[in-house]
Amino acid sequence: MNNNDIVQKLWNLCDVLRDDGINYSDYVTELVLLLFIKMVHENTEAGTLKKHPLPEGCRWTDINGKSGINLLNDYKAILFALSTGKRLIADPDNVGKTIEVQVHEDPLISAIYADAQTRLREPRHLEQMIKTLDQIDWFSAAKDGLGDLYEGLLEKNAGETKSGAGQYFTPRALINSMVRCIKPKPCEIVQDPAAGTAGFLIAADAYIKKHTDDLYDLTAADQTFQRNKAFVGIELVPGTRRLALMNCLLHGMEGDAEGVVHLGNALGDTGKALARADIILANPPFGTSKGGEASNTRDDLTYKTSNKQLAFLQHIYRNLKPGGRAAVVLPDNVLFEAGVGTDVRRDLMHKCNLHTILRLPTGIFYAQGVKTNVLFFTKGSSKDKLQQENCTESVWVYDLRTNMPSFGKRTPFADSHLTPFEAVYGEDANGLSPREEGEYSFNAEQVEVAPTEENDGVDERLAHSRWRKFSREWIREHKADSLDISWLKDKDSVDAANLPEPDVLAREAKDELEAALSELDGLLKALEGAA
Repeated sequence: MNNNDIVQKLWNLCDVLRDDGINYSDYVTELVLLLFIKMVHENTEAGTLKKHPLPEGCRWTDINGKSGINLLNDYKAILFALSTGKRLIADPDNVGKTIEVQVHEDPLISAIYADAQTRLREPRHLEQMIKTLDQIDWFSAAKDGLGDLYEGLLEKNAGETKSGAGQYFTPRALINSMVRCIKPKPCEIVQDPAAGTAGFLIAADAYIKKHTDDLYDLTAADQTFQRNKAFVGIELVPGTRRLALMNCLLHGMEGDAEGVVHLGNALGDTGKALARADIILANPPFGTSKGGEASNTRDDLTYKTSNKQLAFLQHIYRNLKPGGRAAVVLPDNVLFEAGVGTDVRRDLMHKCNLHTILRLPTGIFYAQGVKTNVLFFTKGSSKDKLQQENCTESVWVYDLRTNMPSFGKRTPFADSHLTPFEAVYGEDANGLSPREEGEYSFNAEQVEVAPTEENDGVDERLAHSRWRKFSREWIREHKADSLDISWLKDKDSVDAANLPEPDVLAREAKDELEAALSELDGLLKALEGAA
């Protein structure tokens, strides 16, 4: 049984929840409250977790042998104990009264199970879920890591449009590619101010572990730093933060007293209080703040705006350490919006070296039709990490949008689609590897090399290249500091400049209509003859 099979088996438990009257939006929350207890048990049994994070009396072995109303009542008591750290027991001195007994003081467990309660009403449904979880081949699942299995469940939930969870989920192929380009290193502080289910932070941790022999190459002090201080995220939605904390713990990431992902608003006081970061990886939420209140609570942001992405972008480049690097997913409107948008882009290119823009294909996010990009930049220039002015000298743009397949469930977006981009991006995390324009589109080899006035004097072949370089001066003079730079033509598009004269088009349309009418007349006569 592979992880995909197990994820599907877990997802099928939602049928049990539906039978108990639980709404679709609550499926995953209800499922993971129980699933996390089971996964912690399996991780502890396998030795992945050195100590059991759940207190005695609140573990899998405390529920999996029970049935009936006692099982449901005990499960409710466990959720209460994990949430509050206290258990209610009968008062031996007062019949019919209860007293609270402290069972744990772990703030991370309390955060994971904050306000947790089950909506299950039928003990048989809880018993059925427990039996199903006990029947899963956890040994096979553990080979790939139970954290990855949990990730698979979150991805499955994001793919179900009815759940509405897609807004918190960035495609794993894109996350991994961004991390490979940015190349996080041990002892760097990695942040995500819009953490969602912590995908970027977990991928960065996995990258570092892969390149340091699972942290064994580090000193004991550095290992502690990686577990508790290296990764910090912020998430506004409590339910999503719960999923993120579970996800991190299953991947061996503990964080500080609040866990890896803190509850709060990155565009408010929580974000303002963040320490400077070496790396920021993020996919800020789409849309605008209602009334502009969320972004206007930050009095340290220079440019006031109700556009959340512009506010997040300001937070990100301001919160980088000198020499710090970032990769951020942003919608097209951030690249071309006038007014404050222009001011923010100029400020970004002033304070940071915006060295690379990746134009992403449509259909890879669950918010259908949204056109997005990844901006890669470094605080300060390559010459001087403390440089505060004119840091961007040129911007390289990779068009992965034009002449690409239509992505979705039938054609999933995969690592292979990003491999050509990573190749031209280069090994330098700051985008300073030697680069050459190229990586041609569908028919570039058939194009003669010749300068054209329409293409600003560059040879015609570059008009079919996915990978182009634009100077800061060119962006200022030709685009008025818009970064919405595109040049490739869709191979299926019609060139309006080469259309026939209107009378020719009208005559062709008339001929086609007459031919169609003639065919209909023939069909009607044949039907009348048959009658």
